[in-house]
Amino acid sequence: MTSYSKEILRDLAGGQLPWPQTRRIMSAYKDDDRFFKMVAVYQDRVAWKDPILLPVSDHLFICQSGDSRVTRCECSHSFGDYRKNWKLSAAIHVRNTEESLREIYPNSDLPDPQWMEIREFICPQCGTLHEVEAAAPGYPIVHDFEPDLEGFYRDWLGKPLEGT
Repeated sequence: MTSYSKEILRDLAGGQLPWPQTRRIMSAYKDDDRFFKMVAVYQDRVAWKDPILLPVSDHLFICQSGDSRVTRCECSHSFGDYRKNWKLSAAIHVRNTEESLREIYPNSDLPDPQWMEIREFICPQCGTLHEVEAAAPGYPIVHDFEPDLEGFYRDWLGKPLEGT
């Protein structure tokens, strides 16, 4: 099994590797310590010291903040308890008119705004777009997942989560 250095994984996470190398890394079996190396890469990238427990996306993380576990943006903005839907604390831009949908579908067919809206979830501190949902108007904001952090660390990573 190939093992990659933290430097290569940093370049992978930053989109700095050529596509053939990226594809090769993504397609290969993962080295046993890949998760911990990637967490270290992300930890080096952020200015705050709270330990990252789980990356949620490229710029969104679940971290240990004192006695609490919170969802935090790379810029340090806290969206609150990780078990709650972080999207409810985000700035939300809803595209539900033909004019606003045309901004992202300039040369193609538009979704019918009576049947679908586009919701953009943005960090209120730094403006990073974290996620986009397409949903019927009035449909509740989707809570994507609530990870079992203890189970993930214990059963998948073979290492107990510190502080539990």
